[in-house]
Amino acid sequence: MKEAKADIRGLTLEEMKELLTSLGEKSFRGQQIFQWVQDKAVQNWTEMRNIGQETKTKLEQYAEFTPHKLLTERISHDGTRKFLWELKDGRNIESVLLHHTGDITKTRYTVCLSTQVGCPMGCGFCATGKLKFTRNLTAGEIAGQVLDITYHRRKVENDFKINNVVYMGMGEPLLNLAAVLKSIRILNHEQGQNIGIRRFTISTCGLVPQIRELAREKLDIVLAVSLHAPTNELRNQIMPVNQKYPLEELIKACREYIELTGRRITFEYALVKGFNDGLKEVHALVKLLRGLEANVNIIPVNTTDNNVYQRPALTEVYRFVKALEDNGIKAVIREEKGSDIQAACGQLAGTYPVNVAPR
Repeated sequence: MKEAKADIRGLTLEEMKELLTSLGEKSFRGQQIFQWVQDKAVQNWTEMRNIGQETKTKLEQYAEFTPHKLLTERISHDGTRKFLWELKDGRNIESVLLHHTGDITKTRYTVCLSTQVGCPMGCGFCATGKLKFTRNLTAGEIAGQVLDITYHRRKVENDFKINNVVYMGMGEPLLNLAAVLKSIRILNHEQGQNIGIRRFTISTCGLVPQIRELAREKLDIVLAVSLHAPTNELRNQIMPVNQKYPLEELIKACREYIELTGRRITFEYALVKGFNDGLKEVHALVKLLRGLEANVNIIPVNTTDNNVYQRPALTEVYRFVKALEDNGIKAVIREEKGSDIQAACGQLAGTYPVNVAPR
C-alpha cells in the first residue's frame, strides 16, 4: 500500500528540514519552505517563488497542501467572523475570528479553533455537544485554520496577523492533546506565525488525567476550565464529565497544575437563569475556589436551537459578579461577540446556517 503523503502544514521546522535532507536537499531549504507555509500562509507550491521546480517536484511525492475549503463566512454586526470549513475527507468544522480595538491598544485579532469534528462530551448547553463525535483533527488541520484565515484576510488586509489563539471551538482539546500541543509549537515558532506562547489558551471541560499531563509540559499558556456549576449535584445535570471526574478531583488537579506551572487558571462559568445564578451558588463557588490562584469568567449562557437554558437579566449577572468580588473572587463578564451569527460560546455546530447559501 502506498504511504500517505504528509500534510505539509502539520510539519514542524525540524520535521521540514528532515524531509528536505532525506530528499537530498540542503536543510536551509526546509527553513525556506517552512516560512512559506507557516509565515506567508501560501496554499500551493506555485506561490513559493524562491524554491526551484525540481525541489517542488520531489516534495510533491511525499507531502501535500490540504487547505480547508471555505464553505461560508458570516460576519457579525460587531465584526466577528465565523468560518465554516470542509476538510479533506468532507467533514465540516468551524472557526471564529474575533476583532478587538481600544483607545489604548491597537487592533488585535483572536482566533477560536476547533480540535475535533463534533464532540463526545455532551455538555447540555453546547450546540457542538449535540453532535456525534467523528474524529480528532490533525495538528495540520488545527494550525491550518489559522493559516487559512490568514490567507483569506490578507487578500483585503495585507498586514493581517492573528495575535491570540484560543482552543475553544468544536471539540474537547485535551482529548486531542498531542495534536494541540504540536499545533502550538508550529504556530508559536518565530519563523512561522510567531504567536507569543502566553497568547495561547486551552479550554477543557475538566479531564483530570489530561490536566495533569498538560501541567507536566510546564507551558506558559492559559488553561481555562469550564466549570459552570459549583456543586456536583448541579454540574452532573449539565456536564456528563462530572460523573467521572467530580469537582473534588477536578479542583485537586487544578491546584496541582498551578503549583507545577506557576500559572493562574481561568474558570469559565456559563450563567443560567434559575439554575446556577443564585446567592446560594455564589457561596458554593467561593468555598470551592478559596485559596486558588484563579479568575472566573462569567458567560451569560448563549441560546442554541433547543433554548432550554435561558440567560439571566443583566442586573442579575452584575449582582452575581459583585457577590463574588465581595467575597474575594476575581470575576469578569466575558464580552459577548458573534451571538447574532451563532459564533459565541457554545453555539458552534458545523452546519450550514438557515438562509445562507454555500460559497
